[in-house]
Amino acid sequence: MGSATPVKICGLTRPEDVDAAVGAGAGAIGFVLYPPSPRYVTPQRAAELAARLPAFVTPVLLFVNTPPAEVLATAAGVPGALLQFHGDETPEECHEASGFGRYAFLRAARIPLDPDAPPFDLVGFSKRFDQARAILLDAHVPGYGGGGRTFDWSLLPAAPSSHLVLSGGLTPDNVAAGIAALRPLCRTLSVDVSSGVEASKGVKDHGRIRAFVQAVASC
Repeated sequence: MGSATPVKICGLTRPEDVDAAVGAGAGAIGFVLYPPSPRYVTPQRAAELAARLPAFVTPVLLFVNTPPAEVLATAAGVPGALLQFHGDETPEECHEASGFGRYAFLRAARIPLDPDAPPFDLVGFSKRFDQARAILLDAHVPGYGGGGRTFDWSLLPAAPSSHLVLSGGLTPDNVAAGIAALRPLCRTLSVDVSSGVEASKGVKDHGRIRAFVQAVASC
């Protein structure tokens, strides 16, 4: 992997924000297909926005407890899509919703914020979801992500065989520290940001996007 850390910008709703993220150097762009989210886009809108992406920039479709038929119908309209399951999906449900291997997927792990909670079993979670392309680590907040909260990175155990994606409360100011904390623990590390580069929910700040990507590139 070297020193490069891939970047995903998530929760995009506007064409100009997609273009800004691509221009800044993001390697993946996330679209939220979860209606209660303030960053929600319809399947048609996700397809329209994803059509703006150039080669080698991956569209990621985020679902929360969505019926497999709906997942597959949405994915069919977004060529090259990577799926992200961010709810309570079991390994079997992820496998079915991915078309039994037709689409690669990420599985989100919701890390408790309560300091008295039992340590999160990252190794066990990774083994349960061994068909996932990577495990995305997010803070356990109401509403399934996008809450701008970080979890205590120091409490995660090593998972040397796992591909991880660090998410949850990342900003241009703290992403370097998050990379330094997690990169030694895993096989590969990527980072995912949403609220940390926003002017308001669902509206991205282009300067903060550039600052975030530059902060990652400097690690």
